Amino acid sequence: MLNALLANEPTVRLTFFIGTLLAVAVWEAILPRRRRSVSRWTRWPSNLGIVALNTIALRLTFPVAAVGLAVLGEQRGSGLLNSVSVPGWARIIAAVVLLDLVIYLQHVLFHAVPALWRLHRMHHADLDFDVTTGARFHPIEILLSMGLKLGAIMALGAPPVAVLVFEVLLNATSMFNHGNVGLPQRLDRALRWIVVTPDMHRVHHSVVPNETNSNFGFNLPWWDRLFGTYRAQPAAGHDGMTIGLDQFRDPAQLRLDRMLVQPFIGSTGAYPINRRRAV
Repeated sequence: MLNALLANEPTVRLTFFIGTLLAVAVWEAILPRRRRSVSRWTRWPSNLGIVALNTIALRLTFPVAAVGLAVLGEQRGSGLLNSVSVPGWARIIAAVVLLDLVIYLQHVLFHAVPALWRLHRMHHADLDFDVTTGARFHPIEILLSMGLKLGAIMALGAPPVAVLVFEVLLNATSMFNHGNVGLPQRLDRALRWIVVTPDMHRVHHSVVPNETNSNFGFNLPWWDRLFGTYRAQPAAGHDGMTIGLDQFRDPAQLRLDRMLVQPFIGSTGAYPINRRRAV
């Protein structure tokens, strides 16, 4: 069974992606957290179009997927986790947690370095916040992220099943915590110790730079608390906060062609961490 799942990794990931996308989209339609400022018809074609472009770019640039590289590392016995004597289940858990830490640190890096922020800000330039925002990333950022992820997989010696679990979780939780949905406050407070919730991550998409540079986690919420980047709520409240950036406020910037050139136009402003101003 496990071998069959690993052999069909693209199908497994696509199935979970579509399933999560549809589930959160229906949830948003029935019980939206915030009123939309821009219609789905304006935003979704571009946001989903960038997913298609990214998928093609990844397949062309990295013929060996993350799971395939993990299989190769396991066969060669390379990497940290292959050099220690621990049960298989412990290696899987450790790999998932450590890979999540790598993604957290990468996310901080893309906010700290102005050149990398230029790439990442396309994700933040969405004028609304919903399930498709969770898949809206510039192709160059996606390629750089995959390169870093592959390096981490080899260095850790992550088991193939752990890589598959992590990839599915990362995609699913990214769409969940970008959803225009809300949870009862008591449930939200409890879940924030286990997974990043939509209300927690929405703060990260605030137009206020100091709020943009908080709540970097996509999957596990622990890193923000551990490294001091956690912010419980936006200053203006979830209903009053403005989503996006000071730049790119024109809805025309939501077109796919405009999204692709955003890294190469305008200034970085005050959003990179090493340039932020007190707000």
